[in-house]
Amino acid sequence: MESHFEIAIEAFRRDDLDATFEAINQAMTSDEGNNPAVFSLLGEALLKLGYKSEAAEAFEEASKRDGPDALDFQKYAIMLHEAAGNRERAFLLCLQYQKLRPDDADIVYIIIQELIARGETDLLVLFQNRLTSSTNPDHLALANDLIGDDDKNPHALTLFRKLAELSPDDPFLRFKYYSLAREYCDYPVLDEANRFIRRELARGDVNLFEAETPYSNLLHCDDEHLNRTATNNRDIAGPLPPGQAEKRHAQPHQWADKIRIGYLSSDFWDDHATMRLAQGVIENHDRSRFDVTLYCYTPEKFIAMDGGGRDRWQPIVSVLGMSDEMAAHTIRGRGCDILVDMKGHTGNSRSRILNQMVAPVQVGWLGFPGSTVNVDLDYVIGDRIVLPDSAKPFYFEKFCRLPDSYQPNETVHRPLPAALSRAELGLPEDRFVFASFNACRKITLETVDLWAEILRQAEESVLWIMIDSELARANFLARLRRHGIFEDRIIFAAKTDYANHVARLPAADLGLDTFPYNGHTTTSDMLWAGLPVLTCKGTNFASRVSESLLHAAGLDELVAETKEGFFAQAVDYALRPEAVAALKNRLAANRSTCALFDVKRYTENLEAGYETMIKAAKSGLPPEHFDV
Repeated sequence: MESHFEIAIEAFRRDDLDATFEAINQAMTSDEGNNPAVFSLLGEALLKLGYKSEAAEAFEEASKRDGPDALDFQKYAIMLHEAAGNRERAFLLCLQYQKLRPDDADIVYIIIQELIARGETDLLVLFQNRLTSSTNPDHLALANDLIGDDDKNPHALTLFRKLAELSPDDPFLRFKYYSLAREYCDYPVLDEANRFIRRELARGDVNLFEAETPYSNLLHCDDEHLNRTATNNRDIAGPLPPGQAEKRHAQPHQWADKIRIGYLSSDFWDDHATMRLAQGVIENHDRSRFDVTLYCYTPEKFIAMDGGGRDRWQPIVSVLGMSDEMAAHTIRGRGCDILVDMKGHTGNSRSRILNQMVAPVQVGWLGFPGSTVNVDLDYVIGDRIVLPDSAKPFYFEKFCRLPDSYQPNETVHRPLPAALSRAELGLPEDRFVFASFNACRKITLETVDLWAEILRQAEESVLWIMIDSELARANFLARLRRHGIFEDRIIFAAKTDYANHVARLPAADLGLDTFPYNGHTTTSDMLWAGLPVLTCKGTNFASRVSESLLHAAGLDELVAETKEGFFAQAVDYALRPEAVAALKNRLAANRSTCALFDVKRYTENLEAGYETMIKAAKSGLPPEHFDV
C-alpha cells in the first residue's frame, strides 16, 4: 500500500496540486509527519503557485527535521525569503547557516549586502574575505569593493587571480594581480609576469605599462624610458593641458623678503619613514631667510601616533578635508613661493593639488624615485648618482642635483640605542649573517635567485630577513628550496618598533640590497646603525639609491659594477669577516662626520637649490637643469 507521501509525489508529477496538498496534509498527520521530504515537497508545490514566502517557510520546516539535506533545505529557504523580500528572516537564517557552512559564498553575499544596507560596516571584516572562495562575478565584484585596495590582505591575491581569469584581456586586472603577487612573493606568478612582459615588449607594445601604477612599475622595471609610460594612477586625472606650466609661471605673484616654502604630504608624523629622514631639514631651515609651512593631509589616526614632531614643525596647515581646489586656494592665499610635493606617485598621495597652478615654483622631493608624470612640477631634487645626465631625456622635470646625496638623514631625534647581542636576537654566533629588511615586494625573482646562489657558495652563512606574511614566507622558502637552500639557512625577523629595529641591525654582518628597487630609508637605517650594505649600480633612480647613500657615507667599495660582481663580493665578505669588521669600524667612526648624516650641510645645500629656483622664477626664466 502506497504511503501518503508517495501519493503526494505522484500527484505532483501529474501537476495535480489539489491532490498533492491533500496527500501532504494526510502525511503530516500520520507517522510521516517528521519526514523532511514531506515539507520539501510542500515547498515545491507552493512555489509552483508562486507563493515564495510560504514555500520558504516549508523549506525551513524541512531543515528542522533530521536528515542529510537539512542545510540544503535551509539554504533554499534563505534564497526564497530573499527573493520574496523577507530580508530580516533571510538574514537571521543566514547567520545560523554560515556557522556550519562558513564558506558558502551565496550566503555570505547576502549577509554582506544586508550589513551594508544596515550601515553595520564594522562587521564586514568578519565576512568579506569569504567571498574570494567564489567564482561568481557578482560575488567577486563585491569583494573587490571591500578588499580590492587592501594589499596587506592575502585574500586579495586570490581575488585578483580570479578577476584576471574572468577578464583575461583586462590589463588593469592583470597588473593588479602581478602587483599583489609581489606583495606575497608568489614567484610562479612573477615568472608568468616576466614572460608576459618580455613577450609583449618584443611585439613592440609601447603602451604595455599604461595599465600599471608608476610605483608598481619601479618594483620590477629598471628602464627609465618604460618607467614613465606607467601612468595608471586613479588619483591623477590624466595628462596636463598643453602650456599649463607656462600659464602658471605667468600668473602674477607677490614676492616677499623671505622665500616661502610649502611642504605638501600625508606623512607628517614623526614615526613615518619619510619624516625620520626629513624632519631635520624642516627644523634646520634658516628662518631668517625662509618661511616654512607644512601643508598637511595626514589622517587623524596617524597624527595621533606623533610623538612630538608636529610641535617642532609648526606652522602646519591642514588641507585634509578640503577639495583640491580649496587646498590650492588656501596654499596660494598664503603666498607660497615654492610648493614641494613629498609624495609623488605613492600611496595616499594628493599630488594632483599641484595641477591647480598653486605656486610659481613646484618641486618633487624625496617621496617618489622617478619622474612624477602628469603632475605639474618644474624640478625634481636628486643628486648626480640617482639623476645622471643620461636620465635627462626621461624626465619632464628639470634636475636640481645636490652635491652629496638626494636623501636627508635626521640625526638629533633618530634613535641610536645600544646594540643587541646575537644571543638576545636568537642569531647563531658562529655563522656569517646576511640581512635584508626591505619590503618583500622588492624581493624580485632576480634578487631571490641571486641571494640563493650567494648562500649556496657561502656555506657557513644564514640570511636574516623580515617578511611578515605567513603566505609570503612560505612562498619565499619554496623558491629557495628550488636552489637547494632550506629553512635552516633562513631566520625570519619579527616586526618591531624603530628603536629596537636599529638596535638589532649591528648583529648582522652585511646587508644585501634588492633589485631593481633598492632599500631607501631601509639602507640609510642600516648605515646609521653601523651595518654595511652591499649593492649594485642601477639604471634608474630607484635602483641607484643605495649607491647614492653609500657614496655619501664614504663606502663606494660596496657598490658592485654588475650583479656578478655583487655575488662575488658577497661571497668574498662571507669568507673574510675581518674585512666586514673593518667596514663596520669605519662606519662607526665616520657617522658623525660623513655627508650622509650631516643634516645641516644637507639643508644648506637644499636652500641654495631653492634660491636658484626662485632667482630664475623672479627673472621670468624657464626652469633649467642645475647642480648645487
